Amino acid sequence: MTSVPSKNIWIRRQQCPCGDWKCYVTCEGDAEDSSLASQLEKNEKGSSSESMVAPYVGMVFKSDDDAFEYYGNFARKNGFSIRKERSRLSPQLGVYKRDFVCYRSGFAPARKKPTGEHHRDRKSVRCGCDAKMYLSKEVVDGVSQWFVVQFSNVHNHELLEDDQVRLLPAYRKIHEADQERILLLSKAGFPIHRIVKVLELEKGIQGGQLPFLERDVRNFIQNRKKVVQENDALLTEKRENDTMELLEACKATKEADQYFVYDFTVDENDKVENIAWSYVDSIHAFNMFGDVVYFDTSYCSITYGMIYGVWLGIDNYGRTIFFGCVLLQDETPRSFAWALQTFVRFVKGRCPQTILTDLDPGLQEAIRSELPNTRHVIPIWNILPKVSSWFSIPLGPQYIEFRSAFDVLFHLQNVDEFELRWNQMVSQFELNSDRHIALLFSLRASWSASYTGGYFLARMSSIAFSKSVDAFLKGIFSTQTCLRSFFEQVGVYASYQNQVHEEMQYIPIKTSTPIEEHGRSILTPFAFKAFQRELVLSLQYAISEMANGSYLVHHFKKMDGERLVIWVPEEEQIHCSCKEFESSGILCRHALRVLIVKNYFQLPERYFPIRWRRESSLVPYNDQTTQNGTDEWFHEFHSLTEMLFAESSMTKERSEYVQMELRKELTRLLNEVRNMPSGDGVGMDLALSPSRGSRG
Repeated sequence: MTSVPSKNIWIRRQQCPCGDWKCYVTCEGDAEDSSLASQLEKNEKGSSSESMVAPYVGMVFKSDDDAFEYYGNFARKNGFSIRKERSRLSPQLGVYKRDFVCYRSGFAPARKKPTGEHHRDRKSVRCGCDAKMYLSKEVVDGVSQWFVVQFSNVHNHELLEDDQVRLLPAYRKIHEADQERILLLSKAGFPIHRIVKVLELEKGIQGGQLPFLERDVRNFIQNRKKVVQENDALLTEKRENDTMELLEACKATKEADQYFVYDFTVDENDKVENIAWSYVDSIHAFNMFGDVVYFDTSYCSITYGMIYGVWLGIDNYGRTIFFGCVLLQDETPRSFAWALQTFVRFVKGRCPQTILTDLDPGLQEAIRSELPNTRHVIPIWNILPKVSSWFSIPLGPQYIEFRSAFDVLFHLQNVDEFELRWNQMVSQFELNSDRHIALLFSLRASWSASYTGGYFLARMSSIAFSKSVDAFLKGIFSTQTCLRSFFEQVGVYASYQNQVHEEMQYIPIKTSTPIEEHGRSILTPFAFKAFQRELVLSLQYAISEMANGSYLVHHFKKMDGERLVIWVPEEEQIHCSCKEFESSGILCRHALRVLIVKNYFQLPERYFPIRWRRESSLVPYNDQTTQNGTDEWFHEFHSLTEMLFAESSMTKERSEYVQMELRKELTRLLNEVRNMPSGDGVGMDLALSPSRGSRG
C-alpha cells in the first residue's frame, strides 16, 4: 500500500484555458511542466542527430547510474534497449560489479500452466542476444570509479528504426504534464482512445506519434485509481487528525493570549470544515491600514485539499502586512461568504473601502453579498496571465495585436468609449462566442480603469505590490509541514511583518521647491518618493486656463493626454480628471502643476492623508481599553520624536539648534509638571515601550 506523504505540500492554483482551476507546484518555481516536457523533447530530437561514441573497454564513469544512462542513450540511437541484469556485492566495496545487457538477452524461463486454467501464450522477445556492457568498481585515491571491463555490440536480431525503437517499453514514458492532462480528461469522462486523440491534436502531431501507446494510458489511469483509492482512507484520517490539532492549537493560543481570535465551522459529521484566525497586532494593523485589503486565495494543500486564503494590506512604508487568514474546504460562494463574514467579525465590523482579489466569479458573488459597500477590484496582474492562457493559442499570430488592443482598453478612462471599443475589438478578432471574453466583460466593473478609476487602492494594484505578496507567501510556505506547524509558521511570519520597524531614510531634494520640503517633513519615505516623482514630472506640463476657472493640463511633448483640473481656492480644494489622488492618496502631477503656478508653498493638510504620514507608523499594540488614551499619547510622542531626530540629523546646524532648544523646553516642562498638584488618587501606567504589545 502506498503511504500518505508526511509533509504538507502547498501548491499554487491557476486557471487553465478550459476555465477550470488547475494546480502547479510553486515552491521551486512557477514554470509549467508542459514547457519543460516540450524542451526535453526538443533536446532529445536535437541530440539524436549528433554522433555518440560507443562504449569501450576501459571507459570510465563516475557512477553506475551514469554508465547505465550513457549505455541507454547509445542503445536508443542504435535501435534497441537495455536492462540491468546482475550485480555483485562485497563487504568492503558494496556493489562492485554491474552487468547491463540488451533487452533481448537470455531466454525466458518455461512457465508451468496450472491445470484447468486457460492462459494466454505470450511469445517472449528474448532470443539469447549477447550484446552487453559489464562494469567493475575501483577506488582510486579514495574516489570510486566504474570501468567498462567487457563490451559487445553484436546482436543476433534485427535492430529497430527510430519510429519503432521509441515504442519499446523502456522508452514509452508519459511525462508529468501529459499525466495531468490524461487524468483531467479521464475525470471529464473521455474514453481512452479520445484522450489519445486530444493529446495528438494539442501537440499538433500525427496519429500514433505520441511517445506512448493507448495501453500505456489505460495502465496509467488504472494504476493511479488504485493509488488514489489506497490513499483516500489514510488521507481522510490524516486530514481529520491534523485539523483537530490545528483547532487545539488555536484554543491553546487563545488561552495564552485573550486578544487572539479564531472561528471555525463543522460539517454534518461534526468534522472541522473551515477555520480562520488572526492576531492582536494584525487587528491593530487593520485599524490603521485596513482601508484597502488584498484577499489572496491562490494556494491550496495537496495533502488536505484545503484552500488557503490570506488578507493582506500595505502600511505607510509600503510594506506588506498581515491581517488574517483562513483555511477553506472548497471555493464555493458559501465558503467565501463565511470567510468574509468571519474576517469582518475579527475586525469588529469595520469593512474595507476596497478589496482586491483574483478573477473568481464565486468570490465576486460572496463579496457582493457580504461586503455590499466595499469596492471590488481585480488588479491587472491577476488578469493578464489568464488573457495570455486563454487567447494566445486560439488567436495565434493575431495575439500580439489583440494584446495591444486589450492594453489600450484597460487604460481607457471613459466608460462609453471602453464599451464601444470593446465591441470593436471582439468583432475584429471574431470572439463574439468566446466564453472567456464574455467572462471578462461581465467582470469589467472590477478591472477596467474606466470603472475603477477613483477607487482608493493605496498603490496596491502595482506590480511592486504583487511581487511583495509573492515574497510574503513564499515565506509562509517555505516550510512544508503539518497543519499545526503551518499555523506556527504563519504566526511567526505575521508577527515579524507587523512588528518590523522601518529605518529612517534620507531622501535628497530634487526640485528645491517649498512644496517638496513640506512633503518630505510629513510623508514616509515610501510615500514621499511617489510624491516627489509626481512633483518632478509636473515641471514638464503646461496649463491653459479656461473660461469657467478650470484648467487644461498637458505635457509639453504631448506624451500624455490632456487632464482637466478644477481648483476651488476659497475651499483649498483641487480635483483632477485622472483621479490619481482618489486612487493612491498622492496628489498627481497635473494638480501639482496648477498649485505651483498659483504660488503654493505648502499643500493643504487634506492632501497629506493620515495613512501616508510618518506618525501613522505601526508599533506593537495592547488593546486594553484602559490603556487606549495612554497608548495614543505614547504613539504620538514616539512619532514626533522620531520625526524631530530625523529632521535634525540632516545638517550640523539643525542638530545643534535642536539640542539647545530641546534641552530648554524639556527643562521648562519638567519644572511646570513638578509644580502641578498631585495625589488625585489615580495613577497612570506610563511604563510603555515599543515591545509592550507583544503577544504572550
